[in-house]
Amino acid sequence: MNHNMSLRGLNVMSLQVSSVEVVQAYIDRIQEVNPFVNAVVKDRFAAALQEAAQVDKLIEEETGGEEVLEDRLPLLGVPLSVKESYALQGMPFTTGLVSRRGIVATVDAPPVALLKRAGAIPLGVTNTSELCMWYESHNHIYGITNNPYDLERIPGGSSGGEGSILGAAGSVIGVGSDIGGSIRMPCFFNGIFGHKTTPGVVSCENQYPPSSGRQEEYLSSGPMCRYAEDLLPMLKIMAGPRVDMLSLNTKVDLKKLRFFTIPHDGGSPLTTPVSKELVDIQRKVAERLEADLGVKVQEVHFPELRYSFQIWDTYMVLPDKEGKPPQMFAELMGEPGRPAWPLWELLKWMIGRSDHTLAAIGKAVGLIEMTRMSKTPSSIIQMKEKLQKEVDELLGADGVFLYPSHPKVAPKHHHPLLRPFDFSYTGIINMLGLPVTQCPLGVGEEGLPLGVQVVAGKLQDHLTLAVALHLEKTFGGWKDPGAN
Repeated sequence: MNHNMSLRGLNVMSLQVSSVEVVQAYIDRIQEVNPFVNAVVKDRFAAALQEAAQVDKLIEEETGGEEVLEDRLPLLGVPLSVKESYALQGMPFTTGLVSRRGIVATVDAPPVALLKRAGAIPLGVTNTSELCMWYESHNHIYGITNNPYDLERIPGGSSGGEGSILGAAGSVIGVGSDIGGSIRMPCFFNGIFGHKTTPGVVSCENQYPPSSGRQEEYLSSGPMCRYAEDLLPMLKIMAGPRVDMLSLNTKVDLKKLRFFTIPHDGGSPLTTPVSKELVDIQRKVAERLEADLGVKVQEVHFPELRYSFQIWDTYMVLPDKEGKPPQMFAELMGEPGRPAWPLWELLKWMIGRSDHTLAAIGKAVGLIEMTRMSKTPSSIIQMKEKLQKEVDELLGADGVFLYPSHPKVAPKHHHPLLRPFDFSYTGIINMLGLPVTQCPLGVGEEGLPLGVQVVAGKLQDHLTLAVALHLEKTFGGWKDPGAN
């Protein structure tokens, strides 16, 4: 069976194959690729095959016609992978934290429950970075996840297991969360589509770690998949009772949108300069939009983007409305026991005895926080408010801008430790509360995926999803890593 199918192509009611055959084909694919990528960290294959058999029985017994069943269960029999930091009933729920080993989810997180209720069949859970706060998916429970395009490269994080298994065609659709780029970086590095929704639309309950302070204002859950056309039906389901906050049924005329491009962050001393191949591909996107749609793509610059990391870092530690600060990272590292002692953990790490990754220890020690330089939080807050006002005015209800997903294509393993602030290209969009679709744009000179972020105004998610469909047609979308 062909693994390279979208939701529409995988409609089990119109295919001449059973749901059991579809699920078995994806199980076979995972068993083929997972020894190389280490993306699926716990499977539920036996349960998935039982659920697929129930789907076949349901189709056989349905008397109201295929349309009735399809309307009620739009994802009937579709294989699904789930980020391990989401509660999936009966599956590990550790977020890569050794002290949480053995903790099993007793419920489904709301977006997972909604996808299951629509007929999707979870195949297993996928790897994350420790506590979901790093852009390499590595921890001391499950080990390190690899990129299917080059096993020596990272798949990104924190939804790196999702990105890797979807990029390797081991699942049809997946679920990610994003507070600094955790959907978009894995989608970029693994050549797939992903959507960070406007915050507050898709529920972020029953994830670990839970948000605290003001973090729920920046955290989003969203769909990840190989085909742009699958984002919209997934998002309609995942949004659940809040779907009416978005205009997902509105037809978008791309020729009537206003387009902008921001080629880089203005030269932050903390981030790597954007590579020539990513500058070039973003320029080609702008040129194709102009040629195809007859629009003008205007280049704009915001000097505040130079301080993207400082803005992200400052807002992540702001207290909530009651004045309660967010939970300390060292406390989360020690859960469910006492807080970790970061310096002690660093000493233990040096002799190979720590249960924590260097990235997590570094965050807890406060190495990242030390880079706030001379800017005080109050001036950073003023800067962010100015940027927010300017960007909101630029976009309105009909504007879209292009922005690099990352300064470089997928880095080699552990290299993010040398470039810890490069995630700022995605992180700043979280702080602005904007919807963004990550779009693949073919592969570059090293055979690694290229891509771009497409950003719109708050609650204008339908605009970026429509642009993603156009870019998929123009640039070809996901490329099979096996064809490299």
